[in-house]
Amino acid sequence: MASAGGGALSILEYFGGEDGNRCGYCKSEASNMSHGMWAHTLTVQDYQDLIDRGWRRSGKYVYKPLMNQTCCPQYTIRLSASNFQPAKSHKKVLKKVQKYLYVGEVSHSKNEGTSGEPMDSQAESPVSCNVSILDKSEIPQEQLKPLNIEQEETEKDGESDKQEATDGCSPGQRERQEHCIQSAEGETHSHSHPKPGRGADVSKPPCRKAKDIRKERRIQKLLQQQTDKTSLPEPPTGNPVCKAKGNCSKSVEEFISVAAPENAAHHLEVRLVRSSPPSSQFKSSFQESYQVYKRYQTTIHQDPPDKPTISQFTRFLCDSPLEGQYKPSDLLCPETYTWQPIEKCLPLLERSKYSRFNNNPKEGDRDLLAELGRVRVLYKRTVMPYCIYKKRRKGPNDEATVKQYAGLVGQTCAERMLLYRS
Repeated sequence: MASAGGGALSILEYFGGEDGNRCGYCKSEASNMSHGMWAHTLTVQDYQDLIDRGWRRSGKYVYKPLMNQTCCPQYTIRLSASNFQPAKSHKKVLKKVQKYLYVGEVSHSKNEGTSGEPMDSQAESPVSCNVSILDKSEIPQEQLKPLNIEQEETEKDGESDKQEATDGCSPGQRERQEHCIQSAEGETHSHSHPKPGRGADVSKPPCRKAKDIRKERRIQKLLQQQTDKTSLPEPPTGNPVCKAKGNCSKSVEEFISVAAPENAAHHLEVRLVRSSPPSSQFKSSFQESYQVYKRYQTTIHQDPPDKPTISQFTRFLCDSPLEGQYKPSDLLCPETYTWQPIEKCLPLLERSKYSRFNNNPKEGDRDLLAELGRVRVLYKRTVMPYCIYKKRRKGPNDEATVKQYAGLVGQTCAERMLLYRS
């Protein structure tokens, strides 16, 4: 892909696409309807404008599904990166990465099938105890006593220990210790009958559920915040994404911009390297990048190890771009080419696989083809408008093909990009 600067121009070869192809989603034959073109060069700005009109690409092949005809419509989704709201699962991943960078430990969840403690585990450390079994021949004869004599001595020892523990204590502490000892005796001697309790302590407040306590604290916090707002000047606006409860959502930058400790186990460095034409940094880290891609394909998509080849990695990632389900996101209206909130579009898609998202029936395509003669054409290594090309061309008339191409890419891109004609 060419850069936006340096006078670079986009050169595309339009193929049309009236014939249906096999669908990779529903696997039906000749039901995937789309128009396509080959991008010999493509600037960033032209590609962005094509995306805003429903185009997408795989490698250097750029295509636009016919949304009202294809079997599985592919709607373009846009994520507002500056207002991205990390979900709970995203925050857990960020915390895992930070723990690995700072401490060098990797936490695994229970469903990963690997060893390691879960991140949010509340389990306490097990109490270890060493148990040794003695053979009867190793025990001296004087230590062997009948069971009833040993039980009497144990009870006497317990009473003496109880007396020693209660001596020198205040009356309140003595009552609590006696209560604990009685509870322990009730657990060890299962055959004894439990003693009746003394009932609730009227001097203490009644027990309450933790849920009610949290709810009361939250209400008190909101009231305190409202009081502070009335007494203090309004602070400058920071993160625009805030929860209704009053707590601003922590952004991704706030998670990853935390200063690492001096003795951190690892350090994360993010680099932006040029892949086309390949820079020296890209070449030096190519094998590492390919191994990450191969592991992702085999782990997430369950591809066999021999399927993610180097040529596939280069064609799919190094020469092309993304997707997802994050918030806030928008979907592209297939008729007006305007972005609409995804929450508004999902109910429409539940009723029909094809839908117009813009609810204004009078609004249409703002970049509709208006002047066919201004479409730029590359013919015999010469750039010219279509009105001149039409006069110089010898052979069958291709006005219908050029008009179809310009209508799909829009007037703006048609006047800026070069349509290759042979």
